[in-house]
Formats: sequence, structure tokens, C-alpha cells
Amino acid sequence: MSELWTPRLHLRPFRLEDVPAVHSYAGDPEVVRYMDWGPNSPADTENFVSSAVRPPDGVHPFAVERSGTLIGAVELRVTAAAHRRGEFGYVLARSAWGQGYATEAAAAVLAYAFEQAELHRVAATCDPANIASRRVLEKIGMEYEGHLRDYLHIRGEKRDRLLFAALRP
Repeated sequence: MSELWTPRLHLRPFRLEDVPAVHSYAGDPEVVRYMDWGPNSPADTENFVSSAVRPPDGVHPFAVERSGTLIGAVELRVTAAAHRRGEFGYVLARSAWGQGYATEAAAAVLAYAFEQAELHRVAATCDPANIASRRVLEKIGMEYEGHLRDYLHIRGEKRDRLLFAALRP
């Protein structure tokens, strides 16, 4: 698994000792408000970190650190290797919101997707109400491709998604 460095962040493989730090955001209802998972129980977080430590082929999970403190995660998934397609998503602890870290981490993983994973197309979705996430995707050069109606069922509610994608430059 690769490690990525940006001016302020270190994106690294997950370690089993990351469970408490991951749970601090994965168990936070406000952090996962737009996600199709969570808020996590401690067991959910342990299962996630265990799977992230030994990801299956085509899955590239990155723990996002700032000054040695884990503040979130970005995960790239190869969805169709023959067609060189993938998708990614990200989550940050509330304490890391509004500081440009999501943009910095997402840009690094998008570059990794094209340069290291050799993907041609990378997609991401966000909830229409999640303006901050939409701005992240736009800032890193992803283009809006459409509105996916009733795309997910989250905590008893049907939710739409906005679809963004980028093609290898």
C-alpha cells in the first residue's frame, strides 16, 4: 500500500491501533449525517479498521494524518479494472472541517488514481445537501455529471446523490 504526502497531510495505510481515532469520527452522528454507514458502534469501527488494514484487491484505503494525528480517511475503489474505472470517498473528523484538508487529501488520492492505479475515470458522489463536499469535488477538478434520484436508503430515508467524475488528463 502506498503512502502519499501533501504539504500538510500524510495519507498512509491503516493500522489496528487506529481504532480509537477512527471511532472518534465514525461514531459521530454529525460527521456521518450524509453517509450510507454509521454512526458506528465500537464493533463496527473495529471491523472497518481490520478490513482497511488488509484490504481486498482494488481497494485503497488511506488514513489521513495531520501532524501525526489521524483526522479522517479517503478510500479509492477500482470498480471495473478492465475499463480502468474507480470511485472514491472521504470523511474527516469535525475538528478538521473547514480547513481545506478534505480538498488536499482528495486531490492527492485522485492523482494517485490516475498516476499509480492507472485508472482512466474516477467518480464520486455526494448528498445534494452537503455543499462542502460538493465544493471539494469541484475544487479538485471533478465535473458534475448528474443527479441520482433515490440512490441510497440511509437510516430509513431515500436519499439522492450528485454524481461527479474526472477523466485521466
